[in-house]
Amino acid sequence: MRRAVFPGSFDPITLGHYDIIERGLTLFDEVILAIGVNAEKKYMFSLEERKSFIEDAFKDEPKIKVMTYKGLTVEFCKQQNANFILRGLRNPADFEFEKAIAHTNRKMSEIETVFLLTSSGKSYISSSIVRDVIRNGGDVTGLVPETVVYKRK
Repeated sequence: MRRAVFPGSFDPITLGHYDIIERGLTLFDEVILAIGVNAEKKYMFSLEERKSFIEDAFKDEPKIKVMTYKGLTVEFCKQQNANFILRGLRNPADFEFEKAIAHTNRKMSEIETVFLLTSSGKSYISSSIVRDVIRNGGDVTGLVPETVVYKRK
């Protein structure tokens, strides 16, 4: 089985994430959406809310599991018998950042990182931009899955 872990904070999940996940499903038998827990990071949405947004968005997709984890992503991958990490790239800055992490992960394990370019119509979307829109009372329709829009109302 080709199993991939797509790690992130998903605070909140965006249509950019959704794009990468949908396309990743064509490459892998199972994709684990792994919500990382970092005690030093301030989140806008609770872990339960973030998990619920994702579970509801993919409730009809049997090839997706939603899990939470702490610690190193490569260790979580080993625990889940996943040989791949799935990551999305929006721009050259993402590539440079993700490349360093991928090289480090490869040095620590046999796990390969697979990069997908975010579709051009979604490459400008980031969770930090979405959070800023939310903080300022803006409409996030078209930036996040309907599950996020609906649950916020």
